[in-house]
Amino acid sequence: MKPPKTPAGLAANPDSAAKSASAAPVALPSAPPDNASRWLLTREDSGREEALFQPPAPRIPLSTYRLQFNRDFTFNQARGIVPYLSALGISHLYASPYLKARPGSRHGYDIIDHNALNPEIGTYEEFVQLCATLSEHGMGQVLDVVPNHMGVQGGDNAWWLDVLENGQASAYAGFFDIDWMPIKAMLRGKVLLPVLGNSYGAELDNAELQLRFDAERGEFVIYYYEHHFPVDPAQYPHILAHRMDTLSTRLGQDNPLLMEYQSLVTAFRNLPPRDEDSPERQVERRRDKEVYKRHLAGLVEQSSDIAGFLEENLHIFNGTAGEPSSFDLLHDLIKAQAYRLAFWRVASDEINYRRFFDINDLAGLRMENDEVFDATHQLVLRLVREGKLDGLRLDHPDGLYDPEAYFHKLVEQCGRTGHAPYLVVEKILAVREDLRSSWPVQGTTGYEFTNLLNGLFVATSAAERMTRLYHSFIGEHVNFDDLLYRSKQLIMKTALAGELNVLANQLSKIAEADRHTCDYTLNGLRAALAEIVACFPVYRGYISAREVAPEDRRNIEQAIAAAKRRSTTADTSIFDFLREVLTLAAADGKTPAYYEQVLAFAMKFQQFTSPVMAKGLEDTSAYIYHRLLSLNEVGGDPRQFGVTRTAFHRANQARAEHWPHAMLATSTHDTKRSEDVRARLNVLSEIPAAWRLALRHWSRANRSLKRIVDGMPVPTPNDEYFIYQTLLGIWPQGEPDKNEMARFSVRLAEYLVKAVREAKVHTSWINPNTAYEDAILAFADTLINAPAESAFLTDFLPFQRRIARLGLFNSLSQTVIKLTVPGVPDIYQGCECWDFSLVDPDNRRPVDFGHRRTLLDTLQTLATQESQQRSAGVHALCDTLEDGRAKLLVVRTALALRERWPDVFQQGSYLPLAVKGEHAAHLCAYARIASGRTVITVAPRFFAQLLGEADTLPLGEKVWGNTTVDLPFHRRDNQYSCAFTGNERKPSPRRSGWCLPVSQVLAEFPVGLIVGERVSKSNSIG
Repeated sequence: MKPPKTPAGLAANPDSAAKSASAAPVALPSAPPDNASRWLLTREDSGREEALFQPPAPRIPLSTYRLQFNRDFTFNQARGIVPYLSALGISHLYASPYLKARPGSRHGYDIIDHNALNPEIGTYEEFVQLCATLSEHGMGQVLDVVPNHMGVQGGDNAWWLDVLENGQASAYAGFFDIDWMPIKAMLRGKVLLPVLGNSYGAELDNAELQLRFDAERGEFVIYYYEHHFPVDPAQYPHILAHRMDTLSTRLGQDNPLLMEYQSLVTAFRNLPPRDEDSPERQVERRRDKEVYKRHLAGLVEQSSDIAGFLEENLHIFNGTAGEPSSFDLLHDLIKAQAYRLAFWRVASDEINYRRFFDINDLAGLRMENDEVFDATHQLVLRLVREGKLDGLRLDHPDGLYDPEAYFHKLVEQCGRTGHAPYLVVEKILAVREDLRSSWPVQGTTGYEFTNLLNGLFVATSAAERMTRLYHSFIGEHVNFDDLLYRSKQLIMKTALAGELNVLANQLSKIAEADRHTCDYTLNGLRAALAEIVACFPVYRGYISAREVAPEDRRNIEQAIAAAKRRSTTADTSIFDFLREVLTLAAADGKTPAYYEQVLAFAMKFQQFTSPVMAKGLEDTSAYIYHRLLSLNEVGGDPRQFGVTRTAFHRANQARAEHWPHAMLATSTHDTKRSEDVRARLNVLSEIPAAWRLALRHWSRANRSLKRIVDGMPVPTPNDEYFIYQTLLGIWPQGEPDKNEMARFSVRLAEYLVKAVREAKVHTSWINPNTAYEDAILAFADTLINAPAESAFLTDFLPFQRRIARLGLFNSLSQTVIKLTVPGVPDIYQGCECWDFSLVDPDNRRPVDFGHRRTLLDTLQTLATQESQQRSAGVHALCDTLEDGRAKLLVVRTALALRERWPDVFQQGSYLPLAVKGEHAAHLCAYARIASGRTVITVAPRFFAQLLGEADTLPLGEKVWGNTTVDLPFHRRDNQYSCAFTGNERKPSPRRSGWCLPVSQVLAEFPVGLIVGERVSKSNSIG
């Protein structure tokens, strides 16, 4: 959480704010805004609905390429690279959100209007041109959509501004997930707005809050830098009637304009109040307030006396800095609004609207309400209907009240357009957690695959040695279970304390409604809730009115048991009560009203556990526990040290059976490190002894570089261990010049500040410790700018070069695997070549597509050459690995093969292949088979152990010896060739069957991609 970005002296722009606030709201259905979704069905109801509705089959992408759109990368720029993406073999552009977002948004997840395109990215005509260009190249598009939240604050979200003006009487009050009846009495009927850079009183007394009048619209607004807050029209009389005798004297008692003005004051005063629950009276308020505003604007335009009078009143209300009593009028006016302006630090304790994690500027939407769905999906459904979108990526579904109901509703509505989009969900699965089979989607966005594939290149046998090494270096034993528990508790005590308070309040009302549970106190319930959430084993459950699934019961039971063990409370029966509530058993035999309370709590609880897990695991624990940083990834578990080949094959077979079109990701806009950084760091698991020795040398060489901060040397051993791994992972390739090292230094500094603040140990976003951060930066800067002959660089650079070279081989293997296992491979922008990026914003730097186009052209020229020249050219790529063409060759070749034989990759079976011989442990091999066609992937691993210290290529018989890959499906009329060179590969017979010698498969290139099909003796394949 960060303070609001409101630099002193930055004046708000009332003209632009007024224009954005005046955006025409989307027409709403006649049903009241809190109407529950018709998709909150029982399982039987859902089955009947599905039986009546059979959507068409979606167009499944063969591959996707993720592009990050913003004002610096527009529709026109994307259109310019479509020919390149087509030549690369991409079937679908995969776009970041490009609906209208907050001005200057770098990511697009802060949408303010779901039914308009982001003007910073381009016009609708430019968007249409992009779609046409994609179509001309036979490509489609997948769009990242954001159903969970909207961008708020500032002055550009018309729905949010309407809520601030009208409170519960707003047509959009039911759109946002606001607790209008919080524990704190002064917040009831209000929205907490934690936007102030200092305490409310200080900001008011310093005249930072300014009341202004929009003469064109007849509206009063309170401004604070870029933020503006509409005044409740029913409170306008506070301003309009102030010093009424002065206006009477100025105009004269019998002046018709005065009487008209006084009548208007009375009309504003008699508007239905904000807490009016009658729909008819709410509609009356919405209608009349706009009529009265226009009337006021007309009077001001007609009478300079009235205009001058109001200007004088504004001056009085706005007070004089240094005279606190001069702000009393403005203070009383602010107190009467549907919001409470507050210091940004107040958010963690008292926030009463659901946010995206702890980001105050992103307010949760109640997508369970049909009106919200309909109002936010008009443009997306139109683009689906027009065939401009083949697929949708659904962002953060775990934030939704009922994700499954939303998915069904989306599928139904898309189906009514005559199209069924490819749907993938950004669902983070815990280890041994499966995606719900009842979800009508094609799969996840692939974080579980990211970690599965990464784990294949981690030497599982080194787990204990790496753990001992890490603990020895940092001088303490770290139990990750305890660390994660403490991190989640910390998040609930700080960033998400307000959300926990809301839940505890709900639970307390349930307890009070039953005489057997009414003695449980609010504090006790809150503490028990925190214990259960801290012990919850997955991101969230999916209990609903439809069912309580067995896996949900298991997760709750596991959390309850762990919470009881950790709790210090004398009466653990409170946990049993919570179990009954969370599984809905507490409502058995109770009234419908009690059941609704229990169900609502259980489902709100599920919305809370997800951000606590994400912030506690990904954004806290993963920045503290550094045993092997390649394991600290989104969707990963640092406790799981690698993946066996057997487990890897089993997971691929399960995906082929259940989710054959799930997305496969290795780098994304959210990953902590790019695929190529992880590929480097995984090498450390192969050489723990060398890693231990290197750490010893470096720490001794750099001991004098540490500063004493708060009585301790900085960086701490744990942070020092982190810095060394980070340097190994992102150190520039080759011989970087001064300019490249300067850019590297800036990137590293920005990342290190972010990392140590996320850890929340010695500094944080809330309470930055600049002395600690400066010491960290000085240490790192001295390391990377030291003379080449320094003790550190003399030892570090040779070690880093070895890690980097072996990491390139790892990367080639993981790339060919991603492109050939079951699923839809996604390439994050720029990652078709080497990319050594860290977490955002580092991974959102501009991509040099011109350079990549040039590299691709050279490979396309190579592909047209005669067999011998082609083979020599492919082999030569291994001598210039650092230029990225080798990785690009793997990508282009595999994607071309997917285009050529789509049935093999979309419907083909997955067959693990046995590897035998002296280096069998160093290979992962499998086949994809369909319609008599076979694609065999042979991916080496553990290159440090395979090659030792030798600076050689992992090619040929000298390296692979007698290692072979079994071909249990081989027939005599099968013929095989290398997809990279076109050279024939001949199986060898042996007593147990046929096999391919690895020395032949990996003769010219470090990874194998073999194509095979049945042919007559007179034909051959190329």
